[in-house]
Amino acid sequence: MVGTMALLHPFIRATRRTRTAAHPADAPRADDEVLLDAPDARLAPALVAAADGRYDTPAALLAATRAAAEWERRDRYATRLAAFAHARPEWLDAWRAAAPHDPGALLVAAQLAVDRAWRSPARTEALREVSPLITAAARADGLDPVPWRVALDHARGARAGHTYFEELWAAAVRRAPHHYGCHVAALRYLAEYWHGSHRECFDFADRAAQDAPAGALVQALPLQAAFAYLTDGCGPEVPRARLDAAADRAIALSARLPAADPWPARTRNLLLCVLVRLERWADAAEQLRLNGPYATSFPWDRLSDDPLGHYLRVRDDVRAAQAGRRPGRPVDPWHPPGPWHPPSEHDGRVRSGDH
Repeated sequence: MVGTMALLHPFIRATRRTRTAAHPADAPRADDEVLLDAPDARLAPALVAAADGRYDTPAALLAATRAAAEWERRDRYATRLAAFAHARPEWLDAWRAAAPHDPGALLVAAQLAVDRAWRSPARTEALREVSPLITAAARADGLDPVPWRVALDHARGARAGHTYFEELWAAAVRRAPHHYGCHVAALRYLAEYWHGSHRECFDFADRAAQDAPAGALVQALPLQAAFAYLTDGCGPEVPRARLDAAADRAIALSARLPAADPWPARTRNLLLCVLVRLERWADAAEQLRLNGPYATSFPWDRLSDDPLGHYLRVRDDVRAAQAGRRPGRPVDPWHPPGPWHPPSEHDGRVRSGDH
Protein backbone atom coordinates (compact mmCIF):
# COMPACT_ATOMS: atom_id res chain seq x y z
CA MET A 1 0.00 0.00 0.00
CA VAL A 2 1.30 3.47 -0.90
CA GLY A 3 2.07 5.82 1.97
CA THR A 4 -0.04 8.85 2.92
CA MET A 5 -0.19 9.68 -0.02
CA ALA A 6 -11.03 18.19 -16.18
CA LEU A 7 -13.56 21.33 -24.32
CA LEU A 8 -12.98 23.69 -21.37
CA HIS A 9 -15.62 26.06 -22.38
CA PRO A 10 -14.26 29.56 -23.02
CA PHE A 11 -17.75 30.88 -22.44
CA ILE A 12 -19.98 30.24 -19.46
CA ARG A 13 -22.68 27.74 -20.32
CA ALA A 14 -26.12 28.27 -18.80
CA THR A 15 -29.54 26.76 -19.27
CA ARG A 16 -31.69 29.23 -21.16
CA ARG A 17 -29.77 32.07 -19.53
CA THR A 18 -31.81 35.24 -19.98
CA ARG A 19 -31.32 37.27 -16.79
CA THR A 20 -28.24 38.86 -15.24
CA ALA A 21 -29.77 40.89 -12.40
CA ALA A 22 -28.17 40.84 -8.97
CA HIS A 23 -29.36 37.96 -6.83
CA PRO A 24 -28.97 37.31 -3.11
CA ALA A 25 -26.31 34.65 -2.59
CA ASP A 26 -28.54 32.33 -0.62
CA ALA A 27 -31.83 32.80 -2.55
CA PRO A 28 -33.19 29.94 -4.70
CA ARG A 29 -32.03 30.02 -8.30
CA ALA A 30 -34.22 29.62 -11.36
CA ASP A 31 -33.07 27.10 -13.95
CA ASP A 32 -32.00 29.92 -16.30
CA GLU A 33 -29.67 31.33 -13.66
CA VAL A 34 -27.66 28.16 -13.07
CA LEU A 35 -24.19 28.22 -14.65
CA LEU A 36 -22.26 25.12 -15.69
CA ASP A 37 -18.50 25.05 -15.23
CA ALA A 38 -18.26 28.80 -14.70
CA PRO A 39 -14.66 30.09 -14.42
CA ASP A 40 -13.66 32.10 -11.40
CA ALA A 41 -12.74 35.77 -11.55
CA ARG A 42 -9.07 35.04 -12.28
CA LEU A 43 -9.59 32.38 -14.93
CA ALA A 44 -12.36 34.18 -16.86
CA PRO A 45 -10.10 36.93 -18.35
CA ALA A 46 -7.57 34.30 -19.36
CA LEU A 47 -10.22 32.38 -21.25
CA VAL A 48 -11.49 35.55 -22.94
CA ALA A 49 -7.93 36.35 -24.04
CA ALA A 50 -7.45 32.79 -25.30
CA ALA A 51 -10.70 33.05 -27.28
CA ASP A 52 -9.19 36.19 -28.90
CA GLY A 53 -6.09 34.17 -29.80
CA ARG A 54 -3.91 35.77 -27.13
CA TYR A 55 -1.74 33.92 -24.65
CA ASP A 56 -0.36 36.83 -22.62
CA THR A 57 -3.11 36.75 -20.00
CA PRO A 58 -3.10 32.96 -19.57
CA ALA A 59 0.69 33.02 -19.32
CA ALA A 60 0.55 35.74 -16.66
CA LEU A 61 -2.10 33.84 -14.72
CA LEU A 62 -0.07 30.65 -14.58
CA ALA A 63 3.09 32.58 -13.79
CA ALA A 64 1.33 34.22 -10.84
CA THR A 65 0.16 30.87 -9.45
CA ARG A 66 3.68 29.53 -9.78
CA ALA A 67 5.27 32.52 -8.07
CA ALA A 68 2.80 32.30 -5.17
CA ALA A 69 2.95 28.49 -4.99
CA GLU A 70 -0.84 28.38 -5.51
CA TRP A 71 -0.64 24.80 -6.67
CA GLU A 72 -4.34 23.95 -6.41
CA ARG A 73 -5.31 26.90 -8.58
CA ARG A 74 -2.42 26.30 -10.96
CA ASP A 75 -3.58 22.73 -11.41
CA ARG A 76 -7.19 23.67 -12.12
CA TYR A 77 -6.30 26.60 -14.40
CA ALA A 78 -3.87 24.51 -16.43
CA THR A 79 -6.48 21.79 -16.83
CA ARG A 80 -9.10 24.29 -18.01
CA LEU A 81 -6.68 25.97 -20.45
CA ALA A 82 -5.68 22.57 -21.83
CA ALA A 83 -9.36 21.81 -22.42
CA PHE A 84 -9.66 25.09 -24.35
CA ALA A 85 -6.56 24.17 -26.37
CA HIS A 86 -8.20 20.87 -27.31
CA ALA A 87 -10.62 22.89 -29.48
CA ARG A 88 -8.11 25.62 -30.44
CA PRO A 89 -4.72 23.89 -30.70
CA GLU A 90 -3.32 26.71 -32.86
CA TRP A 91 -3.60 28.99 -29.83
CA LEU A 92 -1.31 26.79 -27.76
CA ASP A 93 0.99 26.25 -30.72
CA ALA A 94 1.47 30.01 -31.01
CA TRP A 95 2.16 30.31 -27.30
CA ARG A 96 4.75 27.56 -27.33
CA ALA A 97 6.44 28.99 -30.45
CA ALA A 98 6.73 32.40 -28.81
CA ALA A 99 7.84 31.07 -25.42
CA PRO A 100 9.16 27.52 -25.83
CA HIS A 101 10.51 27.39 -22.27
CA ASP A 102 7.53 28.94 -20.48
CA PRO A 103 6.63 26.56 -17.64
CA GLY A 104 2.95 27.44 -18.05
CA ALA A 105 2.90 26.61 -21.75
CA LEU A 106 4.79 23.39 -21.13
CA LEU A 107 2.35 22.39 -18.40
CA VAL A 108 -0.71 23.09 -20.56
CA ALA A 109 0.86 21.14 -23.43
CA ALA A 110 1.54 18.15 -21.20
CA GLN A 111 -2.01 18.20 -19.83
CA LEU A 112 -3.47 18.46 -23.34
CA ALA A 113 -1.36 15.55 -24.57
CA VAL A 114 -2.52 13.33 -21.71
CA ASP A 115 -6.14 14.36 -22.24
CA ARG A 116 -5.93 13.49 -25.93
CA ALA A 117 -4.28 10.18 -25.23
CA TRP A 118 -6.97 9.26 -22.69
CA ARG A 119 -9.58 9.74 -25.45
CA SER A 120 -7.67 7.50 -27.87
CA PRO A 121 -8.92 3.95 -28.53
CA ALA A 122 -5.28 2.91 -28.15
CA ARG A 123 -4.93 4.70 -24.83
CA THR A 124 -2.00 2.80 -23.37
CA GLU A 125 0.16 3.20 -26.46
CA ALA A 126 -0.85 6.83 -26.97
CA LEU A 127 0.01 7.69 -23.40
CA ARG A 128 3.47 6.19 -23.68
CA GLU A 129 4.23 8.56 -26.56
CA VAL A 130 3.58 11.73 -24.56
CA SER A 131 6.08 11.09 -21.76
CA PRO A 132 8.63 13.63 -23.11
CA LEU A 133 6.10 16.44 -22.79
CA ILE A 134 5.50 15.60 -19.14
CA THR A 135 9.23 15.42 -18.49
CA ALA A 136 9.71 18.85 -20.07
CA ALA A 137 6.98 20.35 -17.89
CA ALA A 138 8.46 18.83 -14.75
CA ARG A 139 11.96 20.08 -15.57
CA ALA A 140 10.68 23.62 -16.21
CA ASP A 141 10.18 24.14 -12.49
CA GLY A 142 11.56 21.68 -10.00
CA LEU A 143 9.21 22.89 -7.25
CA ASP A 144 5.91 22.59 -9.16
CA PRO A 145 3.90 19.48 -8.18
CA VAL A 146 1.34 19.85 -10.98
CA PRO A 147 3.43 18.15 -13.71
CA TRP A 148 3.78 15.27 -11.27
CA ARG A 149 -0.01 15.09 -10.96
CA VAL A 150 -0.10 14.89 -14.77
CA ALA A 151 2.51 12.15 -14.56
CA LEU A 152 0.43 10.23 -12.02
CA ASP A 153 -2.63 10.37 -14.29
CA HIS A 154 -0.42 9.31 -17.18
CA ALA A 155 0.95 6.36 -15.24
CA ARG A 156 -2.52 5.18 -14.30
CA GLY A 157 -3.68 5.26 -17.92
CA ALA A 158 -0.51 3.56 -19.12
CA ARG A 159 -1.01 0.82 -16.51
CA ALA A 160 2.35 1.52 -14.94
CA GLY A 161 3.62 -0.84 -12.29
CA HIS A 162 3.27 -0.12 -8.63
CA THR A 163 6.95 0.55 -7.99
CA TYR A 164 7.13 3.19 -10.73
CA PHE A 165 3.94 4.83 -9.49
CA GLU A 166 5.33 4.98 -5.95
CA GLU A 167 8.42 6.78 -7.28
CA LEU A 168 6.23 9.37 -9.00
CA TRP A 169 4.13 9.72 -5.87
CA ALA A 170 7.16 10.29 -3.68
CA ALA A 171 8.40 13.00 -6.06
CA ALA A 172 4.98 14.69 -6.03
CA VAL A 173 4.56 14.82 -2.26
CA ARG A 174 8.11 16.09 -1.76
CA ARG A 175 7.00 19.19 -3.66
CA ALA A 176 3.57 19.63 -2.06
CA PRO A 177 2.61 17.16 0.70
CA HIS A 178 -1.09 18.07 0.64
CA HIS A 179 -1.71 18.79 -3.05
CA TYR A 180 -5.28 17.67 -3.76
CA GLY A 181 -4.79 16.84 -7.45
CA CYS A 182 -1.93 14.47 -6.72
CA HIS A 183 -3.92 12.78 -3.99
CA VAL A 184 -6.94 12.29 -6.26
CA ALA A 185 -4.65 10.83 -8.92
CA ALA A 186 -3.17 8.42 -6.39
CA LEU A 187 -6.59 7.45 -5.06
CA ARG A 188 -7.81 6.67 -8.57
CA TYR A 189 -4.72 4.59 -9.23
CA LEU A 190 -5.28 2.59 -6.07
CA ALA A 191 -8.93 2.06 -6.99
CA GLU A 192 -7.90 0.61 -10.35
CA TYR A 193 -4.74 -1.22 -9.30
CA TRP A 194 -6.61 -3.08 -6.56
CA HIS A 195 -10.09 -3.02 -8.06
CA GLY A 196 -12.73 -3.22 -5.37
CA SER A 197 -10.31 -2.38 -2.54
CA HIS A 198 -12.51 0.41 -1.22
CA ARG A 199 -11.56 0.02 2.41
CA GLU A 200 -7.89 0.45 1.53
CA CYS A 201 -8.78 3.53 -0.53
CA PHE A 202 -10.70 4.95 2.42
CA ASP A 203 -7.70 4.27 4.68
CA PHE A 204 -5.45 6.23 2.32
CA ALA A 205 -7.93 9.08 1.97
CA ASP A 206 -8.58 9.33 5.70
CA ARG A 207 -4.88 9.42 6.56
CA ALA A 208 -4.24 12.14 3.98
CA ALA A 209 -7.12 14.26 5.28
CA GLN A 210 -6.09 13.82 8.91
CA ASP A 211 -2.56 14.99 8.10
CA ALA A 212 -3.69 18.07 6.13
CA PRO A 213 -4.69 21.54 7.35
CA ALA A 214 -8.39 21.99 8.06
CA GLY A 215 -8.91 24.27 5.05
CA ALA A 216 -6.99 22.15 2.53
CA LEU A 217 -8.91 20.59 -0.36
CA VAL A 218 -7.46 17.23 0.68
CA GLN A 219 -10.15 17.26 3.35
CA ALA A 220 -12.50 16.23 0.51
CA LEU A 221 -10.43 13.16 -0.40
CA PRO A 222 -12.54 10.75 1.70
CA LEU A 223 -15.56 12.16 -0.16
CA GLN A 224 -13.87 11.10 -3.41
CA ALA A 225 -13.42 7.64 -1.93
CA ALA A 226 -17.10 7.55 -0.95
CA PHE A 227 -18.19 8.56 -4.45
CA ALA A 228 -15.92 5.94 -6.00
CA TYR A 229 -17.37 3.27 -3.73
CA LEU A 230 -20.97 4.28 -4.37
CA THR A 231 -20.49 4.24 -8.15
CA ASP A 232 -18.41 1.08 -8.40
CA GLY A 233 -20.41 -2.04 -7.66
CA CYS A 234 -17.76 -4.46 -6.49
CA GLY A 235 -15.66 -5.24 -3.46
CA PRO A 236 -16.60 -5.58 0.20
CA GLU A 237 -19.18 -3.29 1.74
CA VAL A 238 -18.07 -0.09 3.43
CA PRO A 239 -19.95 0.73 6.64
CA ARG A 240 -22.50 3.52 6.39
CA ALA A 241 -20.78 5.32 9.26
CA ARG A 242 -17.62 5.67 7.18
CA LEU A 243 -19.57 7.20 4.30
CA ASP A 244 -21.22 9.64 6.69
CA ALA A 245 -17.85 10.55 8.20
CA ALA A 246 -16.48 11.37 4.74
CA ALA A 247 -19.48 13.57 4.06
CA ASP A 248 -19.18 15.26 7.45
CA ARG A 249 -15.51 16.08 6.82
CA ALA A 250 -16.41 17.63 3.45
CA ILE A 251 -19.25 19.60 5.05
CA ALA A 252 -16.75 21.09 7.50
CA LEU A 253 -14.47 22.02 4.59
CA SER A 254 -17.37 23.56 2.65
CA ALA A 255 -18.19 25.77 5.63
CA ARG A 256 -14.67 27.24 5.45
CA LEU A 257 -14.92 28.11 1.75
CA PRO A 258 -16.66 31.19 0.28
CA ALA A 259 -20.37 30.83 -0.50
CA ALA A 260 -21.79 31.19 -4.03
CA ASP A 261 -18.29 31.11 -5.55
CA PRO A 262 -17.09 29.14 -8.60
CA TRP A 263 -13.89 27.94 -6.93
CA PRO A 264 -15.43 25.52 -4.36
CA ALA A 265 -18.34 24.58 -6.65
CA ARG A 266 -16.78 21.30 -7.78
CA THR A 267 -16.33 20.16 -4.19
CA ARG A 268 -19.87 21.18 -3.27
CA ASN A 269 -21.38 19.46 -6.32
CA LEU A 270 -19.62 16.23 -5.37
CA LEU A 271 -20.73 16.63 -1.77
CA LEU A 272 -24.31 17.24 -2.89
CA CYS A 273 -24.18 14.09 -4.99
CA VAL A 274 -23.03 11.93 -2.08
CA LEU A 275 -25.46 13.52 0.39
CA VAL A 276 -28.37 12.78 -1.95
CA ARG A 277 -27.25 9.18 -2.19
CA LEU A 278 -27.19 9.02 1.59
CA GLU A 279 -30.62 10.71 1.71
CA ARG A 280 -29.29 13.44 3.98
CA TRP A 281 -31.76 15.96 2.61
CA ALA A 282 -31.22 18.80 5.09
CA ASP A 283 -27.46 18.71 4.58
CA ALA A 284 -27.94 18.56 0.81
CA ALA A 285 -30.22 21.60 0.95
CA GLU A 286 -27.57 23.54 2.88
CA GLN A 287 -24.95 22.71 0.25
CA LEU A 288 -27.32 23.92 -2.46
CA ARG A 289 -27.60 27.22 -0.59
CA LEU A 290 -23.84 27.56 -0.20
CA ASN A 291 -23.24 26.53 -3.80
CA GLY A 292 -25.37 29.32 -5.27
CA PRO A 293 -25.76 29.20 -9.09
CA TYR A 294 -22.76 27.00 -9.87
CA ALA A 295 -23.13 23.52 -11.35
CA THR A 296 -20.10 21.52 -12.45
CA SER A 297 -19.87 18.71 -14.98
CA PHE A 298 -18.25 16.40 -12.45
CA PRO A 299 -19.76 14.39 -10.83
CA TRP A 300 -23.00 14.57 -12.80
CA ASP A 301 -21.33 13.55 -16.08
CA ARG A 302 -20.55 10.22 -14.43
CA LEU A 303 -24.29 9.65 -14.00
CA SER A 304 -25.86 11.26 -17.07
CA ASP A 305 -25.10 12.49 -20.59
CA ASP A 306 -26.76 15.77 -19.55
CA PRO A 307 -24.88 16.86 -16.41
CA LEU A 308 -26.61 20.23 -16.12
CA GLY A 309 -30.07 18.75 -16.53
CA HIS A 310 -29.19 16.04 -14.02
CA TYR A 311 -28.00 18.61 -11.50
CA LEU A 312 -31.23 20.59 -11.89
CA ARG A 313 -33.39 17.51 -11.36
CA VAL A 314 -31.41 16.45 -8.30
CA ARG A 315 -31.74 19.99 -6.96
CA ASP A 316 -35.52 19.77 -7.44
CA ASP A 317 -35.55 16.43 -5.61
CA VAL A 318 -33.72 17.97 -2.66
CA ARG A 319 -36.17 20.86 -2.52
CA ALA A 320 -39.11 18.46 -2.68
CA ALA A 321 -37.70 16.37 0.13
CA GLN A 322 -37.17 19.45 2.25
CA ALA A 323 -40.79 20.48 1.65
CA GLY A 324 -41.97 17.07 2.82
CA ARG A 325 -42.86 15.85 -0.65
CA ARG A 326 -41.57 12.80 -2.44
CA PRO A 327 -39.26 13.73 -5.35
CA GLY A 328 -40.70 13.33 -8.81
CA ARG A 329 -39.79 10.61 -11.29
CA PRO A 330 -36.40 9.15 -10.25
CA VAL A 331 -33.68 10.73 -12.32
CA ASP A 332 -30.63 9.45 -10.52
CA PRO A 333 -29.52 5.83 -10.94
CA TRP A 334 -28.87 5.88 -7.20
CA HIS A 335 -32.62 6.31 -6.59
CA PRO A 336 -34.49 3.24 -7.84
CA PRO A 337 -38.28 3.43 -8.31
CA GLY A 338 -40.38 2.73 -5.25
CA PRO A 339 -41.13 4.35 -1.91
CA TRP A 340 -38.45 6.09 0.05
CA HIS A 341 -36.51 3.93 2.44
CA PRO A 342 -33.46 4.48 4.62
CA PRO A 343 -30.32 3.56 2.68
CA SER A 344 -28.59 0.43 3.89
CA GLU A 345 -25.08 -0.84 3.55
CA HIS A 346 -26.36 -3.20 0.86
CA ASP A 347 -27.94 -0.69 -1.55
CA GLY A 348 -27.22 -1.30 -5.19
CA ARG A 349 -24.37 0.62 -6.80
CA VAL A 350 -23.67 1.55 -10.41
CA ARG A 351 -20.39 1.86 -12.22
CA SER A 352 -19.09 5.24 -13.29
CA GLY A 353 -16.69 6.35 -15.97
CA ASP A 354 -12.98 5.86 -15.47
CA HIS A 355 -11.43 9.29 -16.06
